[in-house]
Amino acid sequence: MLVRDTVRPNLAPLAQVGILPLRLEHVGFVADGKSLIEEVSVEIAVGARTVLLGPNGAGKSLILRLCHGLIRPTAGRIRWVGPEGGRARLHQAMVFQRPVMLRRSTRANIDYALSVRGIPAHERRRRIEQALAETGLADLADRPARVLSIGEQQRLALARAWALHPQVLFLDEPTASLDPAATRAVEEIVLRIHASGTKIVMTTHDLGQARRIADEVLFLHRGRLVEHAPAAEFFGAARTPEAAAFIKGELLW
Repeated sequence: MLVRDTVRPNLAPLAQVGILPLRLEHVGFVADGKSLIEEVSVEIAVGARTVLLGPNGAGKSLILRLCHGLIRPTAGRIRWVGPEGGRARLHQAMVFQRPVMLRRSTRANIDYALSVRGIPAHERRRRIEQALAETGLADLADRPARVLSIGEQQRLALARAWALHPQVLFLDEPTASLDPAATRAVEEIVLRIHASGTKIVMTTHDLGQARRIADEVLFLHRGRLVEHAPAAEFFGAARTPEAAAFIKGELLW
């Protein structure tokens, strides 16, 4: 069984004073004349593992991309309101469902991400070795990243992001294409990243995974934030018909 909070890893703990909280204020997004996100207002704070939950097409991934700054909202605004909010771009990272692997070794993939951020060479070497060890990839350090298994590639994507020491890590369905063993490995790494001091904001449509990972749940349906609650409260007594139906395994349209 997975342990919800693991022993703090060797990577240096991160400062909790920084770019958070992240505030979404009446956020909307329209594409091709269709409203995909409507009037989403929420504050994402330091600490708790935040899971965006909902059926496929609910708007989870789109919200994550808006938060990460990959796209701009067409209505409302998104603000990092912490003391370092103006430098938020340097203190966040994102891992996608299908991560992009560079045509180079496992080690060199991590090194490239660090070099782009301007990390000095001696510090890059230290962070790379730590990230490889923490994600179980040390023995694969010199293997071409593109020949790794899907599960190994996802662990590499996490190692690459973790080595940046982000204050916030966005994870978009990171285990959607993985088998149970690879899913377990990724979830354990996610919990270790959280234990190191990084805020986790993650999407999933998997109820079991949300129960294992979430401290708080943002439940989305048809582009709207339907419910925001602590995980125990959400799974114990959902307040809305949509959330209750989803928990029961009913199909939502």
